[in-house]
Amino acid sequence: MMADSKSPLTLRLCGPRGFCAGVDRAIQMVVLALKKYGAPVYVRHEIVHNRFVVEGLEAQGAVFVEELDEIPPEHLGQPVIFSAHGVPKSVPEDAEQRSLFYLDATCPLVSKVHKQAMRHARLGRHVVLIGHRGHPEVIGTMGQLPPGAVTLVETLADVDAFVPADAEALGYVTQTTLSVDDTADVITGLKRRFPAITPPAAESICYATTNRQEAVKQAAPGCDLFVVVGAPNSSNSRRLVEVALKAGARRSMLLQRAAEIDWDDIGEITTLGLSAGASAPEVVVAEIIEAFQRRFDVTIELAETVQENENFLVNRELRDVDLTAADMAFVNGAG
Repeated sequence: MMADSKSPLTLRLCGPRGFCAGVDRAIQMVVLALKKYGAPVYVRHEIVHNRFVVEGLEAQGAVFVEELDEIPPEHLGQPVIFSAHGVPKSVPEDAEQRSLFYLDATCPLVSKVHKQAMRHARLGRHVVLIGHRGHPEVIGTMGQLPPGAVTLVETLADVDAFVPADAEALGYVTQTTLSVDDTADVITGLKRRFPAITPPAAESICYATTNRQEAVKQAAPGCDLFVVVGAPNSSNSRRLVEVALKAGARRSMLLQRAAEIDWDDIGEITTLGLSAGASAPEVVVAEIIEAFQRRFDVTIELAETVQENENFLVNRELRDVDLTAADMAFVNGAG
């Protein structure tokens, strides 16, 4: 297509988007461990839900496993890192039994939810966890307490079906990456059925999830298409797709890379929204912008609701390692 024949396209680029402080910290920990201890560094589960990031770390010497028994006996002296999503208590206990050196990259905001759930239990409350069944964060949160101490609810139907042993002794927490609006509906349902239920001591849905959803809500109305950069197994990315549709985008889709774009399916559009989940690197956002710029005469409008400046420190064992400019570019999602 000739440059002068390109159709005009307004691209509403959301801010904030992409990596949050918890994801940045987790990726940084793997890179630092590789520099300090050498390859291989084992990582239990994907450090964050993004194949671009995982493959980039694999190229540097990280090895991803689902369970600790996959680590070969000859490498038991190498560090193993737990993913940002958090793990059940049984996982570090298993690591200690195997004499493994482990580093926990659980996002501090996920750890906060763990503590909130344990506080409810300590005060004699049965814990209700609002979240998505099978998600690693949910598995990790439920695994902080004995079996039967936590009930998972996903929908209002689950709330209606829930019959607690003592309706006067309940406390709830939520997965950090949920839709703010959908979660509010479930919480309202819980409070309607169980007026005595106790909320967490602080908001469970993390700042990054809330901020990204608010930016999408601002940008989505009137968009012919809204693209969210993220992985299919990324909860916060999938929620952004849903938020865009509810906020007024005619269509919304999840893309991992520009190569996935089906131009025939997209057709003629005049307004495009673009955001990225908290585990999606900025380099892929740039790649997708460039793909649209090759086909359209793009005008970029920034839809920014707030600026983020949160920073979570890495584990003490890794603070004596310096990162190069190239390392930092990768950690920050720029390459």
